[in-house]
Parts: sequence; C-alpha cells; structure tokens
Amino acid sequence: MTDTGIPLTPSRLLPDEVHRAVGPGTALLRLETTGTRQSLLDGAWWPRSRDVERELPPLITALTKHLGPLTRIGLDASAWNGIPTRLTVDDRIVHLDSFPVGDDTVLITRGDNDHFSLMVVPPSATPEAARTAMARAVHADNVTQAAAILFAELPHAAVPSVGTAPENDEAPGR
Repeated sequence: MTDTGIPLTPSRLLPDEVHRAVGPGTALLRLETTGTRQSLLDGAWWPRSRDVERELPPLITALTKHLGPLTRIGLDASAWNGIPTRLTVDDRIVHLDSFPVGDDTVLITRGDNDHFSLMVVPPSATPEAARTAMARAVHADNVTQAAAILFAELPHAAVPSVGTAPENDEAPGR
C-alpha cells in the first residue's frame, strides 16, 4: 500500500540483482530495470560452464518468472558444447537456435517478436570482473556492445575469441 491507500501493483520491470543466484552454484544473472529498454543489452548472465543442457534451464526458469514464457533462445553454436534443438523446462518447450551472435551474447525471445539480449560473461571470469562487467552491461544508458564490455572489464586471457569454445566445461577453481 502507498501512503494514499492505493495498493501497489507489482512492476513488470526486470529485477536489478547483482548477486542473484539463478540456481545454487550454477549462474549469476543481472537484468536491466528500466521500462524503456533503450540500452543495447537487457541483461547479463554468468554461466558456470558452456554446457547448454546444464546452464540454460535455471536461466530459463528465472527469466520466465519475470518475463513470462519464453519461446526461443539464440546461441552461437561455436561457443557452447552441443546445442539441442529444444529443451523442456518447467513443462514448457523452449526452442534453441544457433546464430553467429558470438560467444558473448544470448538472444531471448518472448512471444512472437519481443527480444532480449543478454551479455554472457565467460565462465572463467573472476567474480569481481564478472560483477563489474555485468553492472556495466545493464546500466540504463549503456551503448557499448557485449564484446567491448568484456574486453574492457576482463583480463584478456578470460575473454575468448568470437567463435572459440573453451576447452573445458568448468571455470577454474569452482
């Protein structure tokens, strides 16, 4: 309730949560909170590996809670370890598409034509660098592409080249 006695309606804006764990130990997610969605990126995601079938379900569940049902996810096949054509998450089918978007971006589709773009922080990033990059990606006036943010914020060894999948699934020390 507000001071005027009018009940507050829950906002459909994306939650601004730097340290929100999407699933215990699996990923961190941060989403833009503005209603205008004028920045280049709608959010940032820090998966713990490049295993699509392990990493995407908790992301899809978290996004569905805030955005509603998702219909498609677009990933760069060269950056992930095998992309199936679909996943069933929470009794809903989400189609997966391979796009040459680079290993730094995931495209999310809700409905027929509502798209969200998430920067993907490499699993090998340090927590401090990942949080800094994620905060920059979701800043309301961000006009910097994901690759440039990652290049500026992460040690260069942690930023894979576009089209280069990491050799292992796990980030060091996890």
